[in-house]
Amino acid sequence: MVSHVGHRREPAWVLACAKIAEEACHILRTAQKNESAVHIEYVERVNRAIDHIVRNLAEPLRLEEVSTAAGFSPFHFHRVFKSLLGETLNQFVKRLRLERALYLMSHAPNRSLTDVALDCGFSSSSDFSRSFKQCYGAAPSAFDLEGFRHARREEFETVVSRQEGGHRLTMLPAGENPDGFEVQLRDLPARTVAYIRVLDPYREGVAQGACERLLAWAIERGLADGQWLGYMWEEPEIVALRDCRYDVALVVDDVEPAGEIGRFEFPAMRVAEVAVSGSIEREALAFDWLYEAWLPRSGFVPDDQPAFEAWIGRPFAHGHEHFTLACQLPVKRA
Repeated sequence: MVSHVGHRREPAWVLACAKIAEEACHILRTAQKNESAVHIEYVERVNRAIDHIVRNLAEPLRLEEVSTAAGFSPFHFHRVFKSLLGETLNQFVKRLRLERALYLMSHAPNRSLTDVALDCGFSSSSDFSRSFKQCYGAAPSAFDLEGFRHARREEFETVVSRQEGGHRLTMLPAGENPDGFEVQLRDLPARTVAYIRVLDPYREGVAQGACERLLAWAIERGLADGQWLGYMWEEPEIVALRDCRYDVALVVDDVEPAGEIGRFEFPAMRVAEVAVSGSIEREALAFDWLYEAWLPRSGFVPDDQPAFEAWIGRPFAHGHEHFTLACQLPVKRA
């Protein structure tokens, strides 16, 4: 999992904290087994709400609509959502819209700020500008985006380098391609995935643990040799690491969400793909090159989808130091 993957920063997913779930819904339980089962059900429902928000970020999102997607009454949903994510629904949606705006300002710089505002679900450019200034201390037109991204990048590299193995990620200078990366444009069909979501994914071992749990689930069902994906809904150069969400996923014909196993439908899309075989540093360089060197000259802009790690074989099949996968950046014509 690297900076542009598995689309890149959030409060920890408190799966073990049954007390929060009890306070949210005032349910008295005595058996630890029952506590865990109820809490996992809340995780499933909140994931359904997050998926609904992501699919409809550019549209008005009312509490009643999102709570229905989660299968809660508005009152209980509001309390459970805040208990698990540490933000109210309105705070969460506004943050995602602002972070999406920063992403578009970074990678589609020719878009007007009005277009960015409307594409991210703000009612007007003035609404966007007001919300942006409240969050980042400056209007979008005056914001030091390059300095902001540089600071986030340093934070990300520091966290990764402190983990076991001491990886140090180094960004390529703009336009350089010493590794000879080559892009293949591919049109992918619509896909359904089964996923496990990891919040605050740069904590050591948590993404790998999710892979192991989903792999065990897939082996039981004879699905383990399908197409494995990793994708992040945020970019660490924009979003605080604690606020990132990473999904490890498996393409399936269909799946019934249950517990931490979620279901998401991706539409058909075009991707710019680079094959990578090597260390996590090489994967990071490939994504950096795609975003910083290839994309600005390509005539494409990023599509409204996360970037993917498309594993060749099972995830971590070659251990933790060598990866064989395709880096896939969803794109559309500028």
